Amino acid sequence: MIDFHTHIFPEKIAASAIASLEKTCKTKADTNGMIDGLARSQKEARIDVSVILPVVTAPKQFDSINRFAARFLQGEQISFGGIHPDCTDIDEKLKFIKSCGFAGIKLHPDYQGVDFNDIRYKRIIACASSLDLIVVTHAGVDPLCPDHVHCTPAMALDIIEDVRPTKLVLAHLGGNDMADEVEKILIGAPVYLDTAVILRKIDQKQFLRIIRNHGTDKVLFATDSPWSSQKLDAEYFRSLPLTEQEKSAIGHENAAKLLHL
Repeated sequence: MIDFHTHIFPEKIAASAIASLEKTCKTKADTNGMIDGLARSQKEARIDVSVILPVVTAPKQFDSINRFAARFLQGEQISFGGIHPDCTDIDEKLKFIKSCGFAGIKLHPDYQGVDFNDIRYKRIIACASSLDLIVVTHAGVDPLCPDHVHCTPAMALDIIEDVRPTKLVLAHLGGNDMADEVEKILIGAPVYLDTAVILRKIDQKQFLRIIRNHGTDKVLFATDSPWSSQKLDAEYFRSLPLTEQEKSAIGHENAAKLLHL
């Protein structure tokens, strides 16, 4: 099983980062936010690989965050790189990320303060696609700014139609707390949806309807650890009334194909 959406922090800032995000998200983290906590959680959940998604919240963090992420390029924890839409020399930075061996990048429009269909993101996604990099983005409502959704299903569709990305993953099943809009706008589009944080939150009937109408070959098991329990999410996923073929596709085959594992 592959968890396509997890987070960790460098040891020296993990405690403060977790405390701050717990306050913002009004929830309790399931791990200590460090690599050892993720490894323990993963083992308990019987998950083989966790994909780590770093968020660059300011252009000046590009070097430090990617240096830290580069510690985890293979094995049971695999990190993506990160980039900010206000970074200069976007093409060169993405080429650098590719040269380091990262399989993809993470974007977070809410924490980066830019709407997803902004030209800056379009340029990043177009260049990333030309380099065969996976692009994962937060989608839907975020506790940081619940009144301004920086990546709506409509914005995502604009990107899909205008940029035609090759490997775009919309987290939270295409839109956290926006499942009805996802069903109206995104079903069947050439985009991957991950199950991070929404798996045990969304109505099960609607979840099954969305993934089957969208295509289970374009859905990725994900938790958003430490903001959801890997163990509980994995157990719930295994209990769903899905065929073994559907569980295999969502649980690991689709991710393995994207990651070339």
